[in-house]
Amino acid sequence: MRRITTDVLVIGAGSGGLSVAAGAAQMGARVVLLEGHKMGGDCLNYGCVPSKALIASAKAAYAQQHSAAYGVSDAAGEANYAAAKDHVQAVIDQIAPVDSQERFEGFGVEVIRAFGRFTSPTEVEAGDTVITARRVVIATGSAPLVPPIPGLDSVPFETNETLFELREKPRHLIIIGGGPIGMEMAQAHVRLGSEVTVVEGAKALGNDDPELAEVVLNSLREEGVTIEEDALVTEVSGQAGAIEVKTNDGRSAKGTHLLVAVGRKSNTEKLGLEAAGIKTEGNGIAVDASLRTTNRKVYAIGDVAGGLQFTHVAGYHAGVIIRSMLFGLPSKAKTAHIPWATYTDPELSQVGLTEAQARKVHGDMLEVVRFDYSHNDRAIAERKTKGFIKVMVVKGRPVGASIVGYQAGELINLWALALANNMKMSQIAAMVAPYPTIGEINKRAAGAYFSPRLFENPTVKKVVGLVQRLIP
Repeated sequence: MRRITTDVLVIGAGSGGLSVAAGAAQMGARVVLLEGHKMGGDCLNYGCVPSKALIASAKAAYAQQHSAAYGVSDAAGEANYAAAKDHVQAVIDQIAPVDSQERFEGFGVEVIRAFGRFTSPTEVEAGDTVITARRVVIATGSAPLVPPIPGLDSVPFETNETLFELREKPRHLIIIGGGPIGMEMAQAHVRLGSEVTVVEGAKALGNDDPELAEVVLNSLREEGVTIEEDALVTEVSGQAGAIEVKTNDGRSAKGTHLLVAVGRKSNTEKLGLEAAGIKTEGNGIAVDASLRTTNRKVYAIGDVAGGLQFTHVAGYHAGVIIRSMLFGLPSKAKTAHIPWATYTDPELSQVGLTEAQARKVHGDMLEVVRFDYSHNDRAIAERKTKGFIKVMVVKGRPVGASIVGYQAGELINLWALALANNMKMSQIAAMVAPYPTIGEINKRAAGAYFSPRLFENPTVKKVVGLVQRLIP
C-alpha cells in the first residue's frame, strides 16, 4: 500500500468538496481529493444542472404553444424528448471542465479516483493508498431515498440518478413525491408532452408557505398535472409500460413510467465511520456548529451533514470550515440566511422564517407586508402577473421573505443579503431600482412597510400642514 500525508483530505468531489479543495490548495495547503464516482457529484450529473436544463427545454415548448398573448401566433411547440435530453447532456458537458480532475490537479490537488474509507481515527484508505491528514472533510453528499414500498423492488422505476438518461418520452409518468424535485419534473414532463400524475403522502410542496405553494400547485393543475395529496403509497405493481400505484385510501394511478422522488439519504455507508469514532444522527453525520464531527479532526459538510440539502449550502459550508482549518479562526455555520428556490413556473423561493414560523416566534411583534406582481409594470408587460411577495418584519428588520412568481429565485437574493447582514427595511427602501424591472417588486414591498406609517399617520399630516403654513 502507498502511504501519503497531507494537510487536508477531502472525501467527495461534489460542490462542497470541490470548493474546499480549490480554496485550500490555492491558499497553500497540501490537498488530497478522493472521488469514487463522477467529478462534480450529484449537482452536475444528476441534480441542479440537468434538471434546470430540462426545465429550459420545457419552457421553450410551452412558450411556443402560448405566444398569442404577445401578438405571435401559437405554434405546435412539439418537443423531441430525446433531443431535449441531448440538450441536457450538452449542458452538463459544457460545465464539466470546471469540475474536472485536470482542473483541480492544476490547482495542485492530488486527485485519487477511489472511494475513501476510514480504517482508524487518523487514516483513510482509498484504493491502494492510505492517507493521513491533519484535517479530513467528508463531503460525500446524498442519494435518492428509495422507500420500502411493497412491490417496488419488482417494478422498474427512475430516480433523479437515472431519469436524465431516459430517451423515450414517458406517455404517462407517475411521480411518487410532491417535493421540489417531484413538482419540477412534473411540470417539465407535462410541457414536453407527457401525462403526469403526482402522488404525495402529505401536502405537495409542504416545506413552503402553503399560501404560496397553492399558487404553484394550481398552475401545475391548469397545465394538466394531476396531483393526489394525502395519498400514502401502499403498493406498486406492474411492469415496464404498465405500472400501477395504489394508496392507503383506495386511490390508484396507472402509467407507463415511475419516478421515485420522496427525499434524500446521506451517503455514509462506505465511509467506515465507526473506525474513526464518528457518530451519525437523523439523516446524516452529527456535527457541531463549526461542522466538526465527533472526531475533532474531521468535518462534514453539505448534504452528508444532515441539514439543508442544497448545493449552495455545501458551498457555504466550505467557506465556514476553510476559515477554521486554514487560519485557526472560530467559524460557525448558520441557517437563518440560507435561501432556497423551486424552479417551477411560477417559481417559489424562501429565506428566513415563513409567516407561520414568524408568528410562532415573534407573536404580535410581527408585521407582514405584501406586494403583488400584478402591480409591477414589467410583469404586466411580460404577461407574468401571477404571484406575490410576503416579507416578515420585526422592529423594522426583515426576518423572512417568501416569493411566488416570475424570477422568484432571483428576487430572493436581495432578502438573503438583508438577513445575512441584519439590514433594515429602510435600507431596502432606500435602494433605487431601474424602471421597469421585476426587481422593483422588492423595493415596493419595502415601501409597503412604510406606507401606512407615512400616509395613514395623523401626526405626519399635521406636521406637513404646519410646514406648508409656516414656511413661505
